[in-house]
Amino acid sequence: MIDLNEVSSFFIPLTAAALALISAIFIHRFHVTKSSQKTKKYHPIGSSHLSAGLNYYRLFDFMTDLSRKYKTFRLPSFSSSEIFTTDPTVVEYILKTNFPNYGKGFFQYNILTDLLGGGIFVVDGEKWKHQRKVSSYEFSTKILRDFSSVVFKTTAVKLARIVSEASASNPSLDMQNLFMKATLDSVFKVILGIDLDGLSGTYEEGARFTDAFDKANAITSFRYADFFWKIKRFLNIGSEAELRKNIEGKKEDVLSRFLDLKETDPKYLRDIVLNFVIAGKDTTATTISWFFYLLCKHPDRQEKIAKEITEATQVSSNSSIEELAAKINEETLDKMHYLHAALSETLRLYPAVPVDGKSVFSDDTLPDGFSVNKGDMIAYIPYAMGRMKALWGNDAEEFRPERWLNENGHFQPKSPFIFTAFQGGPRICLGKDFAYRQMKIFSMILLGSYKFKLNDESKPVKYKTALTLHIEGGLHLRVFPRSRNEATVNA
Repeated sequence: MIDLNEVSSFFIPLTAAALALISAIFIHRFHVTKSSQKTKKYHPIGSSHLSAGLNYYRLFDFMTDLSRKYKTFRLPSFSSSEIFTTDPTVVEYILKTNFPNYGKGFFQYNILTDLLGGGIFVVDGEKWKHQRKVSSYEFSTKILRDFSSVVFKTTAVKLARIVSEASASNPSLDMQNLFMKATLDSVFKVILGIDLDGLSGTYEEGARFTDAFDKANAITSFRYADFFWKIKRFLNIGSEAELRKNIEGKKEDVLSRFLDLKETDPKYLRDIVLNFVIAGKDTTATTISWFFYLLCKHPDRQEKIAKEITEATQVSSNSSIEELAAKINEETLDKMHYLHAALSETLRLYPAVPVDGKSVFSDDTLPDGFSVNKGDMIAYIPYAMGRMKALWGNDAEEFRPERWLNENGHFQPKSPFIFTAFQGGPRICLGKDFAYRQMKIFSMILLGSYKFKLNDESKPVKYKTALTLHIEGGLHLRVFPRSRNEATVNA
């Protein structure tokens, strides 16, 4: 398995040298063009690509530090700039107001297409419109909502049983690994009608798919910092050789074999389905992992949710897991205001996609008065935005679900251009309600049945720098049975 830290330590100095040489070559060009740009004003330079590369292991915190100095900053290169923002007015402008001018573009497509193909998260224009239209209809149907709820409950009960059996013989469980398997099982069943059964460990191809995708995810993310990735891909060496191997493993059969692709291009359909499988598996699993981590750090919140589950479902003290699951329906889900708030608070602090970039299609002036040029990349930073005191108050870095509740204790949503975990505008996440439903059902069955504690309270928990915010090394928890009336007694 490739060690990205070793890769970065080797290539970052070479990248710095190459950038310095290129900057020297093109410095004359900057002087020549400077006079033509006197009327334009550009965002302050926050740092350099070299500094970002050296901070790759803590990249999102590095960006947060810069965002505290500048709401919007740029990292310049010889031909364009990368602009990063936490300004809600700028976010709304690029995601909604002037949406046609900001898309994935060739730069992002080139980096991501090996992993995500021509799916909805990579494409623009007519391909995006077609996939969005079809997907929007499917996600809005009552049939999908009802079917997915049944699948989520069935999977959650199976997960709860596995947790119970494993905890009896194992003092520590990697809950992130279990959540990854459970969400993959769920999304395969909902989207493809396939019983993958990765939780039981009986389907080896499912395990290979997950492992291959997780490795490909990390390597694809490293392309943003690796100046030499195209050369390595051409030569099929290093991280790019590893990426190719994992992508080939991913595409062999897990999806293709289960699809009847006679009516259209097989690769196009596979890419569409793959994007939704990845979205349903990865983002939800990472979010619920961080959620359980935060509940272990704040046991009073864990007990408050357990009490809310008891009150909403009215389960008796001797009810089984299956009986608890049977009480979970649209009515009881709607009563879980504090759980919904706690999940939103988790996404505020640990968004599944910590940075989301767009390409600039033509020269433009942003609402803050600064200019961007065609070919620039502009990204908003959900990870940093969730930590801005200007947006969330002096307690911005604290886990406080109450900030999402109104005076009646009911959940109160925030602007999608401040709480950006699900994007906003025309590309707002179609699976938002789908994800909340899955996380709430999983949480109600698990937290209504068990208490969770960190296996090692003193061990720091860190993220892995990748396209999605995984917990580095997994989430190792200890699990204890909960009596039904315990939540009420302890509240």
